[in-house]
Amino acid sequence: MRPGRLLELALVFALRLAVRYPSTPDRLQRLVWTCWELCHVLAGAGDALGIQAANRIWVDSVDLSSDRDHDKDYYDGLLDVTHGCYAVSVTNSYLHDHWKASLVGHSDSNESEDLAIQVTYAFNKWYNLNSRTPSFRFGHGHIYNNYFLSNNDGINTRVGAELLVQNNVFESCDKGLYSTDAGYANASGNDFGGASDTASTTTWSSVGYSYTLTATASVKAYVNANAGAKLSF
Repeated sequence: MRPGRLLELALVFALRLAVRYPSTPDRLQRLVWTCWELCHVLAGAGDALGIQAANRIWVDSVDLSSDRDHDKDYYDGLLDVTHGCYAVSVTNSYLHDHWKASLVGHSDSNESEDLAIQVTYAFNKWYNLNSRTPSFRFGHGHIYNNYFLSNNDGINTRVGAELLVQNNVFESCDKGLYSTDAGYANASGNDFGGASDTASTTTWSSVGYSYTLTATASVKAYVNANAGAKLSF
């Protein structure tokens, strides 16, 4: 696919399918994924949904899952974003029943490429996940109006990443927001529901686009009604 083209993929339901875009000299630009359901993608096939070396990607209304009955390495990631991806948005989606949910930036030694990373997560449901909900290395992330339920881990900002975390709701989660290896977050309006918020702070907030926050008290109902592979006509 040549840069500048727009492709929309809709109403696709799959079992054990990996969708991946490897690094090429012509970076993939402007792609929309909508209404996908991907489940039980084995580790040998890679991530359920992997985005690499791509710009202006919108993942909307997808359902990604496996199970936690197998070892944590039986499956790979649900939705990983790596190799300097810029302007990636994940919205209205349901990530659930998995060990390693969503990794942004794949290696501590890939700083020169991954400083460009910018990923937004909005209006998603994260349920029964062990870790990476999500986990950021380098770059910048905007995480707002998500609903986190019954997860072991929380949002992890690490290795120089800077996150803007706004108006999210956490229930029955062990961790809410934390940092390792000098990651940072600017957090406001979140309902951590008793989960910990121990991230080192930053004042970064320059996401580069306009947006409207849903009130924290309305997030749970909105996300439960809209997240996942749903279409209305």
